[in-house]
Amino acid sequence: MPSQHILIFGNSGSGKSTLARALAASRGFAHLDLDTLAWLPSSPPQRAPLEAVDAELRDFVKDNTANNCGWVVEGCYTDLLELLSASADHIVFMDLPVEACIANAKARPWEPHKYPTKAAQDANLEMLIAWIAQYSSREDEFSYAAHREFYAGFHGRKTIFTENTDLDSLEL
Repeated sequence: MPSQHILIFGNSGSGKSTLARALAASRGFAHLDLDTLAWLPSSPPQRAPLEAVDAELRDFVKDNTANNCGWVVEGCYTDLLELLSASADHIVFMDLPVEACIANAKARPWEPHKYPTKAAQDANLEMLIAWIAQYSSREDEFSYAAHREFYAGFHGRKTIFTENTDLDSLEL
């Protein structure tokens, strides 16, 4: 039986959102982008309190489990992924080279749930590229080290992708 509760994580620009949207559309899964919960609507951006996000995540899982709906959640936040790991039956680590993530970020279409305009998104591109480039050297919940540790500690089904692939070729 195919997985019904999937966590997708990796560096910014690795293809998490693209894969999650495709899975949600093709399988009728609920989709949650952790970016929509992780940040307060403030300037400069600040992380939302973990307790508040945890409550929203529990509601998401409960609502979609009660409706017998599969779900896919994607993001780079290991602390938030850990809150969901007991409910997930499959994790997917998008472990692409930094160069591929940067190329994906440069080609990214407008994300209206994150930016009011494409111009506002593009104004953030230089900072995003610098952020992506620091993936292996950071020591936070967004880092390569944190993602590797999360992957190693998960006891369900696991998949690593080292390149972007066509949804039709996936065996999830």
